[in-house]
Amino acid sequence: MSSNTLEIIQGLAQAAANGYDGAHDERYSSDGEARKVGLKREEGNPITDKRVNDGFAVRFSANSVCITYQSDYPLKKAADPKFENEIESMLNEVKKFLQREYKKITGNSVTLTKQGEPVVDFIAISRVRSFVKAHQNYKISGLKGDPLLEPSRDTENEVTRKFLAQHSTKRPQNEKIKKGANNK
Repeated sequence: MSSNTLEIIQGLAQAAANGYDGAHDERYSSDGEARKVGLKREEGNPITDKRVNDGFAVRFSANSVCITYQSDYPLKKAADPKFENEIESMLNEVKKFLQREYKKITGNSVTLTKQGEPVVDFIAISRVRSFVKAHQNYKISGLKGDPLLEPSRDTENEVTRKFLAQHSTKRPQNEKIKKGANNK
């Protein structure tokens, strides 16, 4: 993996880490700077208001990043035709946050290009509540090639090769069991 690839992935991972719950309030932030991701949990007072369970995660694969968004929704919200658009806009807000934070952290910009359509899973927990989990893949600009498709390095050392070369189907001299006795 090249150093440029590692720097980009570390920058995006740190940007995602800066979106922890409580970072939207400068009182709870380690550096005193408020960060707004655009999630519903950032609205209202966390002590007196009913908390909204939503959040995001990122995972990396080759030259792309997968952004996952999860949240609790009322069951009747699923019947709304604009529901998927709302979920898609939340994924877009997370993407914008990652790009802003990456720029603050590294001083460079990164472009995340949408690949395909988002996948939205809607799970009914009860007659009232439901859980939504959606993910979207984005291609990361600045990553050259596909590191998963590069030829692998030969990592076996000489000792391992010698050991594997000793393999034989010949029976050892000190074996006292008659041939075929274990094949019952």
